[in-house]
Amino acid sequence: MEDKRTRKEKRQILALKEVGGFRIRPGYYDTPGATVMPDGVNFTVYSNGATGVILNLYHRGEKKAFARIPFPTEYRVGKVYSMFVFGLNIEDMEYAYQVDGPWEPKKGLLFDKSHVLLDPYAKVVAGQRIWGERSGPDDVYHARVVRNEFDWQHVPFPKTPMSDTIIYEMHVRAFTKHPSSGVDAPGTFAGIIEKIDYLKSLGVTAVELLPIFEFDEMLNSREINGNLLVDFWGYNTVSFFAPNTSYASHDDYHHEGDELKELIRLLKVNDIEVILDVVFNHTAEGNEQGPFISFKGFDNNIYYMLTPNGEYYNFSGCGNTMNCNHPMVQEMIVQCLRYWVTDYRVDGFRFDLASILGRNQDGSPMDNPPLLQRLAYDPILGDVKLIAEAWDAGGLYQVGSFPAWKRWAEWNGKYRDDLRSYLKGDLWLSDAAIKRVIGSPDLYDAGYAGYDSSVNFLTCHDGFTLYDLYSYNDKHNEANGWNGTDGTNDNRSWNCGAEGETDNTEVNDLRWRMMRNAITVLMCSRGTPMVLAGDEFGNTQFGNNNAYCQDNEISWLDWDLLKKNKTYFDFYRNMIAFRKKHPAIRADLKPAVCGFPFISVLDSEAQSRPGIGGDGVFCVRFAGYRTRAGADDIVYLAINAYWEQKQITLPHVKSSGVWLLTVDTADEEGVWFKKAGRPVTGTYTLKPRSVCVFTALYIAENLRRDEA
Repeated sequence: MEDKRTRKEKRQILALKEVGGFRIRPGYYDTPGATVMPDGVNFTVYSNGATGVILNLYHRGEKKAFARIPFPTEYRVGKVYSMFVFGLNIEDMEYAYQVDGPWEPKKGLLFDKSHVLLDPYAKVVAGQRIWGERSGPDDVYHARVVRNEFDWQHVPFPKTPMSDTIIYEMHVRAFTKHPSSGVDAPGTFAGIIEKIDYLKSLGVTAVELLPIFEFDEMLNSREINGNLLVDFWGYNTVSFFAPNTSYASHDDYHHEGDELKELIRLLKVNDIEVILDVVFNHTAEGNEQGPFISFKGFDNNIYYMLTPNGEYYNFSGCGNTMNCNHPMVQEMIVQCLRYWVTDYRVDGFRFDLASILGRNQDGSPMDNPPLLQRLAYDPILGDVKLIAEAWDAGGLYQVGSFPAWKRWAEWNGKYRDDLRSYLKGDLWLSDAAIKRVIGSPDLYDAGYAGYDSSVNFLTCHDGFTLYDLYSYNDKHNEANGWNGTDGTNDNRSWNCGAEGETDNTEVNDLRWRMMRNAITVLMCSRGTPMVLAGDEFGNTQFGNNNAYCQDNEISWLDWDLLKKNKTYFDFYRNMIAFRKKHPAIRADLKPAVCGFPFISVLDSEAQSRPGIGGDGVFCVRFAGYRTRAGADDIVYLAINAYWEQKQITLPHVKSSGVWLLTVDTADEEGVWFKKAGRPVTGTYTLKPRSVCVFTALYIAENLRRDEA
């Protein structure tokens, strides 16, 4: 009978070996990590300096390996070790590696075959299932092999333009862990699923999740005054390809990512995108005193930036700095992001301390960082959002100058700082505040089109909540145990006359007005607005501006405040809806038929002249023609940051003649937002420390009458 097997199959049969009772053959060298296939599992790892690699296999939950299989020398091609192992039962299997090679710390070589190492490409990390469970002194990280069988049901990517995006930054556990959340699976991906209707009703178009890659919250845990403090935020990554298993509501062995995938799928069904906060600037392995988890044992001198004597550069402030522009590290990062886009359908990434991604191997900033350029032009990442936190802990600040290739957006830290200062009464910053509202044209060379680069925000996870911004002059981080040395002192906050909680009605009324001012200006600014979860109903962290270690009521959202502060929540939600309704705020439309330019900056007398705003008042007019509506969209934002009332003159709108007052943040309670609008002509008096928004309707028929 004729042998119909291919030459490749014959070569594979001839290459078969038996080691420790397992049949093996050379694997698939271009498939890193552990991949389940018919008849077995393919294992592929890289190491530039290793002299040998051993695959350890474990029964589920056990510490002692039931098999140790060295990669045969002939199974190594270049710097890649690849082996296919037949007959493995992945339902009862975990794996790890031991890597041999030179131990020369002065050269950054830390190979030690006694260390059991996690696969850098591990898709799931074992032993991290229960939040807050301490590891034993002899525990090491194992990986599991996953099956990718999730049914996405043909849900498309929303592909919301940056100009139309409204980002909601949240922490998975903090969002629903508080008992007041009322969900069945608090603190988990499933808990967020239970709140999707809420997110949709709020009107946000994207959720930005604080790190959800596998991290060990107990790695640097400690007790302060009887309270357990943990790595709550999760910025010390253990594995870049693995979701944090303790964020899943139940143990789904070998399908651990499915709950996260279901969350992402259902968010897409509701036209809400998912952006991941990713941390490629450092890892959980820390400095010379840190643990050996993965990268140190595979290629310490490649994965990390090292000084000439083998010590760790620390531009991250967390002990080590990843060597992101080394070709091997670049490749890992690119493959990681591709994996999250293809297997998890993620819509974008926010890069923590992204300036590190632009540093050379010696730590110096690069003019054209190859990693950033590669991500900008990668075909698989071509439609996802790339957002940089354009600074690092080493002093590199690149807001407005981050290498972008017209693909990268930035957290606009100058928007946060300038608007915080101006809105609380620093009137000398009026010119800077104006620039931020109109899209920061001084920072982004696209002029008024700079909104595609600018992610505008006033609060985020790192710092005060919006409520605390107007309730505290100083940080109150005593619970963190660092004697007040942690967290920034440059908060640009104002307690409105009393530090912390107070029964003073005047102080409380002013605080809520300042909060209304903040969200109104944010939603009426060119750029992509980002808001912090809980700000919409006045969530507080009790003055703690660095709650990274607080797994308790300091960090958890108190959903009882949603009922207590319902009128403010309604106003907040209405401002989001208002932004969506008026494209002239978000982007340049066709030229307005009334003759107004796209953006005009005016003073209190509706005059355009330099040096405006020194009296505490400035106004911004947005205008453009909406083809479908057959009318101009005209929005007039008026800000009075002064402590006394100011009268403004509204600009004439030709034959229309009437402005509609939509927002007055100092009006009577509950009527700050006027859906129908209140007609106003001529002048209007802005109350102290208030913001007003007017709209005007101008249709093409009016133009013909005017010309006649």
